[in-house]
Amino acid sequence: MADPLKYGLADQLKEVIKMRRLQEISWALLAGLGVGLLSLFMTVQLATAAPPAAPPQQDGESSGDDDAAEVQTTQDCQECHLDVAAHWADSAHAHAYDDEVFQEQWQAKGEPGECLACHTTNYMASTGEYTAEGVDCEACHGKVTTNHPPEPIPIKADTQFCGECHTTTLGEWRQTGHATADVGCMDCHDPHSQKALFEVSDDMCINCHEDSMEAYLEDLHIEKGIGCVDCHALVIPPDPLPEDGIVPTGHAFNITAATCVACHTDALHAGFHLPGYEHGAKAGNSDGAVEVTPTLLVESKTEEGLTPEQQVQALEARIGSQNVTLLFQGAVIGLALGGTTAWFVAHNIRARREEDEHGES
Repeated sequence: MADPLKYGLADQLKEVIKMRRLQEISWALLAGLGVGLLSLFMTVQLATAAPPAAPPQQDGESSGDDDAAEVQTTQDCQECHLDVAAHWADSAHAHAYDDEVFQEQWQAKGEPGECLACHTTNYMASTGEYTAEGVDCEACHGKVTTNHPPEPIPIKADTQFCGECHTTTLGEWRQTGHATADVGCMDCHDPHSQKALFEVSDDMCINCHEDSMEAYLEDLHIEKGIGCVDCHALVIPPDPLPEDGIVPTGHAFNITAATCVACHTDALHAGFHLPGYEHGAKAGNSDGAVEVTPTLLVESKTEEGLTPEQQVQALEARIGSQNVTLLFQGAVIGLALGGTTAWFVAHNIRARREEDEHGES
C-alpha cells in the first residue's frame, strides 16, 4: 500500500518547480520587453536630435548648408576663372542687356518685361527685378556657394536650355541632321564666348563630315575660297527687318535660290545683287575687307526699291519667261527641221516612182 504522505510531498515539489519556471520565464519576458522599450526610446531621441535630411538637389541649386555657405557673385567667379571671364566679357551674353540694337528695339516697344527674361539674369516677372544685366554665370550654373571648390557646380546649359532664349536657332536646328544625331550647341560653340570651337569654321564642319564630302574638297567653290558656312550658313536679313528684330540665324544649313543668287547673278541673268552681297557670299559673311574680282552682269540696270524676296521673285519670273522663249524657239526649229525632212523624204519617194515607171515603159 502506497504512503499518502510520500505522494503529497511529491506533488508539492512539482508545484514549486513549476512556479520557479514560470517566474524565470516571466523575468525573461520582462527583461526583453524592457530592453526593447529602451532601444525604441533611444532611437526616437537620436532621430529627433539629428538635423533634417536635405531635399534632393535640383538643377541649378548648390548643396551644402545655406546658412554656413554664402552665395558667390560673378566677380567672385572671375577671380579664379580668368580665361572664362575673358571669353565671356566680350560675348553676346555679357552684353545682352546693354547692346545698342536691343535697347533701341526694346525701348521702341515700350520696354516690355518679357524681353528681360532672356536679356537679364534671374528676372522676376512679378516684381520686375533681376540680379544682373545680361546673362552671367548664375544664369547657366545656378547659385554657387563658398563650398565651391571643392564642391562641383551644376551646368544647365544643354541644347534645350539654350533654346529657351534662342528660339529661332533651336527651331532651325531641329530641321537638321544635327538634331537627329544629337549634335547640340556646345558641340560646335564655346558656351562662354558663343564663338565656334574651331578658329576656322570650315575645319569644324570637316571634323565630322570629312568622310561624306568626297569630291567636294576638289570643287571649284573650294578652289575659289568659298567654304561650307559661306553657303550653308548664309544669312540674308529680311528687308525691312521685322518689328520684333528676330531674323534667321543660319542654323538650318539649307541651300535656297537666294543662296545661289548671292553669287551667281551673272549666270542666272538676274541683273542685280542682293543688298549686302554685291560681291558674293564670301564678302557678305566676312567681317573684314575681301578682295573681289568684279563680275560682269548681262544686264547692268539695277532694280532699286525691291526687297530681297521681291528680287528673287523677279529673278524666277525672268527665268520662267526665258524658259517659255526657249520652248517657243525649240518648237519653231523643230517644225522647220521636221518639214524639211518630210520634203526630202517625199521628194526621194517621188523620184523613185518616176524611175520605176520610166523603166517599165
